[in-house]
Amino acid sequence: QVQLVESGGGLVQAGASLTLSCVVSGRSVSTDPMAWFRQSPRKDREFVVAITRDGGNIYYKDSMRGRFTVSRDNAKNTVNLQMNRLKPEDTAIYYCALGQSIAEDPGEYNYWGQGTQVTVSS
Repeated sequence: QVQLVESGGGLVQAGASLTLSCVVSGRSVSTDPMAWFRQSPRKDREFVVAITRDGGNIYYKDSMRGRFTVSRDNAKNTVNLQMNRLKPEDTAIYYCALGQSIAEDPGEYNYWGQGTQVTVSS
């Protein structure tokens, strides 16, 4: 059974940094593409970043590029999302997802975590 568990969210002030982690069990992070999405109230789930199975290619949503950095730790079977210079509009529940191909469409991902809340105050 594949499970994804996110952690690392919290309440921070604008300009601060947070690192989210997604621990995967039941599957190796080195064999499947993975992605981070986020969802704010009354909004659709939004693509943040995706990383290929070998980590050779990373795709960021343009608005996150330069502030967010994704990485993978194969030894810990974990994918991390480093978020810097956070803004109030980054407030959302952040989800990690595992899929069969790189895509911005959440429908392309088969497995999801339960999400971790990130709140950025102004």
